Amino acid sequence: MNNNLRLIINNSKEMIEEKHFFEKDELQTILDLYAKMVSEGSWKDYGLSISSKQVSFSVFKNATENALYKICKNFKPKNKNLKYLITDTNGKILKNSFELRVLLKNTNWKNL
Repeated sequence: MNNNLRLIINNSKEMIEEKHFFEKDELQTILDLYAKMVSEGSWKDYGLSISSKQVSFSVFKNATENALYKICKNFKPKNKNLKYLITDTNGKILKNSFELRVLLKNTNWKNL
């Protein structure tokens, strides 16, 4: 019998909360909006950026230009309303919310 083998099960809450990406339903919500805006001819391309502080979905009018907007998720926001953000090219916060669906639904993208 080999006594060097151990079974380790780690279901701690810290492991679950350390996700550094959009969750499946969040990404689906963003991609649904992206598909709508592409079909309208407003958006042409997207990109994803991931850091230890946030993940962002960048939207482009053309692939060669700077991003029009970034839809960001902060992992450890200082304020619960800063969990989800829409920023411009310079990083200025245009809109923010604690819930992604509400943020995207209540945004008038043509007048932003």
